Amino acid sequence: MAEQRLGMSDDLEDAVAKFLSDYNSAMSEYDKGYVDADATLSVIDSHVEELREARE
Repeated sequence: MAEQRLGMSDDLEDAVAKFLSDYNSAMSEYDKGYVDADATLSVIDSHVEELREARE
């Protein structure tokens, strides 16, 4: 089990899963032309910040 080897807590594992899902959604919206690059980066930055907070 990779999570056990890495020592990931359930909270961190959930945060990583949410980040990846949110990242994929943001990129999908960008790829479809719904948002521009700046907006996409802003959304991704906010998700990265949430991930950092979960890590602490």
